Amino acid sequence: MDTGVSPTKEGKIDNGCKEEENLKTSHESIEEKTDTNAASLVFSTGEEIGALAGCLAVFKKHKVNLSHIESRHSEKDKDSYDFLVNCDSHQQAPFNAMVDELRVHTTTLKILTQDVEGLGSVPWFPRKISELDRFPTQILSYGSELDSDHPGFTDSVYRARRKEFADIAFHYKHGDTIPRVTYTQEEIKTWTTIYDKLTALYPTHACREFNHIFPLLEENCGYRRDNIPQLEDVSKFVKDRSGFIIRPVAGLLSPRDFLSGLAFRVIHATQYIRHSSKPMYTPEPDVCHELIGHVPILADPAFAQFSQEIGLASLGAPDEYIQKLSTCYWFTLEFGLCRQEGELRAFGAGLLSSFGELQYCLSDKPVLKEFEPTKTAEQPYPITEFQPVYFIADSFEDAKDKIRAYADTIPRPFTVRYNPYTQSMEVIDNKNQLLNLTRTIKGDMNLLEDALRKVGGI
Repeated sequence: MDTGVSPTKEGKIDNGCKEEENLKTSHESIEEKTDTNAASLVFSTGEEIGALAGCLAVFKKHKVNLSHIESRHSEKDKDSYDFLVNCDSHQQAPFNAMVDELRVHTTTLKILTQDVEGLGSVPWFPRKISELDRFPTQILSYGSELDSDHPGFTDSVYRARRKEFADIAFHYKHGDTIPRVTYTQEEIKTWTTIYDKLTALYPTHACREFNHIFPLLEENCGYRRDNIPQLEDVSKFVKDRSGFIIRPVAGLLSPRDFLSGLAFRVIHATQYIRHSSKPMYTPEPDVCHELIGHVPILADPAFAQFSQEIGLASLGAPDEYIQKLSTCYWFTLEFGLCRQEGELRAFGAGLLSSFGELQYCLSDKPVLKEFEPTKTAEQPYPITEFQPVYFIADSFEDAKDKIRAYADTIPRPFTVRYNPYTQSMEVIDNKNQLLNLTRTIKGDMNLLEDALRKVGGI
């Protein structure tokens, strides 16, 4: 079954390794004085001699102070160490530059909390769209490495091919043209099998927005049974319709990182395709899931706004709310149903890219419930079998309003607003920012009044 976020095999959202949680708990017992930009980082080094000294030199170079440091053997590799550091800098730019350089000297790096511009200690989140470039090295699983139960685990040719796709994602930077891929005949054959079966169901099983966009993708982006579209072409098309763009990713991101991308109207998408031995099954998102399941509906403006609202709600949210938002994401963007003309239709990508579950979800077998974020967020779900429960949205607008109301309950000392002109997040937590927002809203209201007068004769 296809999935879009990164649940573990036990069906729960993976928010980081156990060792990070232990280090974070230790950090919470330390009393410290935060500065303008204070943060807690966890990073790992290899077993080479002097690895820590190289990392400390980076802090010194960028004049970032260390107020605490501790080390432990890594649970993932007993020959390496995990380090927790509390640090602070008087300026944001040197801190960001320090983090970027530190990544070169470490095998893994994660920002646990950050105190920026008086926000208080909150989980770090990107403020500029270019900061999404930090995520490619933080995938949780299924990059070029595969689990032993993966259909392609013993196929050396397939594994090498996956590495090619992973390298594209690792080297991609925001603003780059997504490299074009020449797919093999075997890969195209797998696509054809999936394409033929799914397109036969869409007229009776998919929502009207999906069925409106899909022919346009065939007309403009090379969607055909014998051709796998290119991410770059599809990204340009979707951007023109809803403002969403695609960026390549090597594998599963953490829920926090994936949702952060949605806040900037960015969908992280894979370019590789599932193993040919099981064309109707994939243990992780592949290009069929992305381009057939996600893309058509993301080109709809109302759905795009709903998707972005989930992302905006995640920025700076506590871990437990990331878990809840990820579950809401699961039951909407991945496995959501909606009512249209008195009938149920699928809009979730996990359904629209799964031939078997697309039929099952509209049968009389599953339990159906109304989408209410407070209740949906608590619903357990399996990831290796069809969903026993689905949630129904009356419309994308209604779902968006409910997510906005749910976001108001998340404990954050600020509000965020996406500025599409600068592609950055504006953190609204003081009077000056409120006044600037008021001026923007006033300008939009004047525009609305002028349009009403001209169109409606008011």
